[in-house]
Amino acid sequence: MRNGSIPGTRGRVRPLTLLGDPVLHEPCGDVSDFGPELAGLVEDLFATMYAHEGVGLAANQVGVPLRVFVYDCPDDEEVRHLGHVVNPRLVETDGVLLRGPEGCLSLPGLEAGVERHDHAVVEGFTATGEPVTIHGTGFFARCLQHEMDHLEGRVYADHLTGRRKRKLMRQVARSSWRRVN
Repeated sequence: MRNGSIPGTRGRVRPLTLLGDPVLHEPCGDVSDFGPELAGLVEDLFATMYAHEGVGLAANQVGVPLRVFVYDCPDDEEVRHLGHVVNPRLVETDGVLLRGPEGCLSLPGLEAGVERHDHAVVEGFTATGEPVTIHGTGFFARCLQHEMDHLEGRVYADHLTGRRKRKLMRQVARSSWRRVN
């Protein structure tokens, strides 16, 4: 992305992968080529995230099993955090463990209370290979942890147990988008 450009304006909106698609349940592979294809993927991720009114999107959510995600997410003080990270590692989670509502573009229209730490640190690279460290608090920390889960082959529903899990799975079964295997 050029300095000062609006992310996603040169990207294309890709179809979302939905719960049940195997690509969402496999760990993603590392990016090895930091060339124009990666820059195009990042643009497409932004375009797709904005088209579906999300605050974050991982590459496997558009069927690409690579360790890349984008975000445009506020923290609890309404400070906007905008960017992307390639080959990220979650290097720290701490602070208070809070249960809060969480949704996902791969489970459209649904949400459930998921426990997440209110502070997270992710290290990785930009699409041009520059090192980057991202510190998140509050809602933005939740977003970072959520996207990191995607890259490890997990969705927020995997954190649920008991009654909350059963309730969400009933909603999935009744949803109009449910993947038929």
